[in-house]
Amino acid sequence: MLRITDLNFAIEGKPLFEGASAFIPTGHKVGLIGRNGAGKTTLFKLIRGELQTDGGDISLPARARIGGVAQEVPSNEVSLIDTVLAADIERAALLDESETATDANRISEIQTRLTDIDAWSAEARAATILNGMGFSHAQQLMPCSAFSGGWRMRVALAAVLFSEPDYLLLDEPTNYLDLEGALWLENYLGKYPHTVIIISHDRQLLNRAVTSILHLENRSLTFYSGPYDQFARQRAAQRAVQAAQAKKQDLRRAHLQSFVDRFKAKATKAKQAQSRVKMLEKMETIRAPEDDARTVFTFPEPEELSPPIISTESVSVGYDDNVVLKGLNLRVDQDDRIALLGQNGEGKTTLAKLLSGRLKPMGGRITTARKLRIGFFAQHQVEELIVEDTPLQHLMHERPQEPQSRLRARLAGFGLGADNVETPVGRLSGGQKARLSLLLATLPAPHLLILDEPTNHLDIESREALVEALTAYSGAVILISHDMHLLSMAADRLWLVKDGAVRPYDDDLDAYRRMHLQGAAKKKRDKPQAAPAKKAAAPTAPSAPAAPIDPVAMRQKVVQYQDRVKKLTEAKEKLAAKLADPRLYSTEQIGRAEGLQKKFAEVEEAIDQAETRWLAALEKLEGAA
Repeated sequence: MLRITDLNFAIEGKPLFEGASAFIPTGHKVGLIGRNGAGKTTLFKLIRGELQTDGGDISLPARARIGGVAQEVPSNEVSLIDTVLAADIERAALLDESETATDANRISEIQTRLTDIDAWSAEARAATILNGMGFSHAQQLMPCSAFSGGWRMRVALAAVLFSEPDYLLLDEPTNYLDLEGALWLENYLGKYPHTVIIISHDRQLLNRAVTSILHLENRSLTFYSGPYDQFARQRAAQRAVQAAQAKKQDLRRAHLQSFVDRFKAKATKAKQAQSRVKMLEKMETIRAPEDDARTVFTFPEPEELSPPIISTESVSVGYDDNVVLKGLNLRVDQDDRIALLGQNGEGKTTLAKLLSGRLKPMGGRITTARKLRIGFFAQHQVEELIVEDTPLQHLMHERPQEPQSRLRARLAGFGLGADNVETPVGRLSGGQKARLSLLLATLPAPHLLILDEPTNHLDIESREALVEALTAYSGAVILISHDMHLLSMAADRLWLVKDGAVRPYDDDLDAYRRMHLQGAAKKKRDKPQAAPAKKAAAPTAPSAPAAPIDPVAMRQKVVQYQDRVKKLTEAKEKLAAKLADPRLYSTEQIGRAEGLQKKFAEVEEAIDQAETRWLAALEKLEGAA
């Protein structure tokens, strides 16, 4: 159990925690939430011991391993798979020692420990995690230096997941991922065997991957059971009760004060008046909950254009001589709200650049409405802001003729108030920089707004404000985002970018999530095998519709797979006992030891496959039910 007791901490005289306490049970998945700047990342540093508390205590179980994402994986020549494998320090050390150990007892201890930590399946586990992060098998063998900083952050995330610390601390991990990577992570964290504390503003992740919420507000911590939506309901109910109690107390206070004012000068009532004065003095004030300053986005309204505003005919697009997308026959109208779906590397950003005019077509024809204005927001633009300039100066560069009062009003419309407008950008928070970049993208009142990961660094309140702004906006919107909640609330059309083409996706986002996770599970099951001897090709028959699942037959399959897992586990335990025998590692027995180790690895692989099939059968049985 992680215990935080009467925690006090301040930075430059500003208190972040005052008497904060919380208890996190072992094995819980906890979402740490709070407004930007409240101190969530600082709490992680205090837990890891990187900062010392001003008072109070943070205690963890003895020998508990704490893990978090490194700032960045170094740009070196080590392959991605080896970088991830090296994150398990104990395994790496044991394997190194096994190469040089000569004492039979020590060799036995090493082999037993390697078995206990599941060392023989480590490479397969590391490859699965990297694949979930969006790296193909070929990319996993490439050196870290071949990838940009953002991609190396994914490797850092994969490394800490692989090392499986007892306390996994993740600070906005989906900021490095696309939608498919975020869906994979959500699924992975739900099955993680140890305690997870995750800072996130992604409502979907906080609803699916965590079992409780730790809320940081007013320099204190409050623990809530249940996912985010349950927390939000509990919090709203608490605030309503608190507001009602404060109102009731105000009425009681006014009644007592009225009696005192009327009768304090009358001798016959002076005693009663004095009694009510004492009651007023002793009454502990119940304060109504203070409403946080509401985040807003105010998008300027464009004039209406004749449809379509963009159309493409047999367009192909790519880079140099490499065609990424081809055969594009698309249409965008001004009232469209389109979300782009597709795995990383399929071409979503390429399509966004084509539609925004940042990439020219390699073939075909693209037609745009006359006077069409396009606003484009991408995460890299946040990093390209001039750090020495203030938000006001950024707007003055864009609108030199506009009075400062008007520019300040524009900034206020994006939640950048008087205390931010003249602060250098380098000192603004990530969320404030993102809001400034959104303002710059929408400044010309675009008819089409293309947003590539707009929610990175935005807190939950800002994301809700963005949804409201996009709903009210009269221009077209094209969204690329890992935030499922934003996509579900703001988009009414889905385009799937896959296999070099762009097609409408007629199902909903939940169906896409299931399809993606089932596809990932199928990849894991379908291990490459030796190709069978070729037979004469037979005519291809039309595929029949999928037969309905028989619950009885599927239940039998579940039992069969469960029995197979049990038998394989028993076989694994017997092999582990043999491998633990020191006599096995004598000179005359070494060949037998190698054979047993190979068999042990094969049994581990068989267990992995059997468990995958067992889980898949369970899912189908639940679906049939």
